[in-house]
Amino acid sequence: MTSVHGGVTNSGSQSGSSYSLAWFNLPLTQEKVIALDTSVVMNQFRTATPFTSPLAGLFFRTLTFLEHDIKPVFVFDGKPPVEKIPQLKKRAEAAGRSRPLCTGAASSQTKDCLELLKHLGVPAIQAPGDAEGLCASLVRQGKAHAAASEDMDTLPFGANILIRQLNAKRDSEIIEYSLPKLLEALGISHEELVDLCILLGCDYCDKIPGLGPKKALTLIQKHRTIENVLLHINRETHRVPHFWKYKEARQIFLNPPHTPTPELIWAEPDEEALVKFLFSGHHIRREKVRHRMEKFREKRKSLREEREKEKAAGDCRQTRMEDFFRVTRKRNRPMEASSSGSKKTK
Repeated sequence: MTSVHGGVTNSGSQSGSSYSLAWFNLPLTQEKVIALDTSVVMNQFRTATPFTSPLAGLFFRTLTFLEHDIKPVFVFDGKPPVEKIPQLKKRAEAAGRSRPLCTGAASSQTKDCLELLKHLGVPAIQAPGDAEGLCASLVRQGKAHAAASEDMDTLPFGANILIRQLNAKRDSEIIEYSLPKLLEALGISHEELVDLCILLGCDYCDKIPGLGPKKALTLIQKHRTIENVLLHINRETHRVPHFWKYKEARQIFLNPPHTPTPELIWAEPDEEALVKFLFSGHHIRREKVRHRMEKFREKRKSLREEREKEKAAGDCRQTRMEDFFRVTRKRNRPMEASSSGSKKTK
């Protein structure tokens, strides 16, 4: 779904929906748990470094997150809903593949990712369906502070905080979407946001052609449900798809499958296992792995010593995300977002 932030822009809202990570300014005693949509992370590596193993990127990025007090939880896609299969087939054809993987079975790369994360001491969970739904669930349950994904569908799934462009590059721009502030700015409920997203296009059903963000938002603000919207649009200029499964899509967002989530546990990385795994798979040279692990230990030791000194001195300084990531927008400033968004490929 590519239109939520477009709708905000075209609505003329003055409060905006995207902010810097000021909410990351937590006391040192608190953890910052982020639920990451793993397919997005891996796609970023494949796009940015097509001749380098994505596992190498996952190794380096995860260590950087841990060094800066971000505790990642990697969430993997499960079996997609049947409503999504037509969309997956279209993407497979566009990518030149014969057919999409719709069984939910773990691919060889997924198995490698799981093994790598185990050696890194980082929790990983397989979702019953799409990963962004479980990421949102972890946020709603209070088990994660935010969900990190490029897929805007994470918002209609109910993630109170969505982070986009979260990577391990210094001074990279990070965008935060606050669902409560978004709903307040648009003057709609969560259920109405779901209907808005369906009108504008999602993974689970077709959209109504010719219905742009500004028009769709106006219709939802006025008529509140898709059923009422259908009574007030021109069927000649906005042809409703045959057998339109908008009700099924709505249920996927509002009633995703319940998944008992295991206790989230982080452990110290196993350097020897990492060296063996990454080198034997021709992902990274032994010396490079050991050098990075040495830097990781030094960084963690330095942070521990700094905290002990601050605690002894009674310093209440808070660890800040902007120590690493560049702050580009403050919460009290609106952000003009383009009407065209980016969507991940699964």
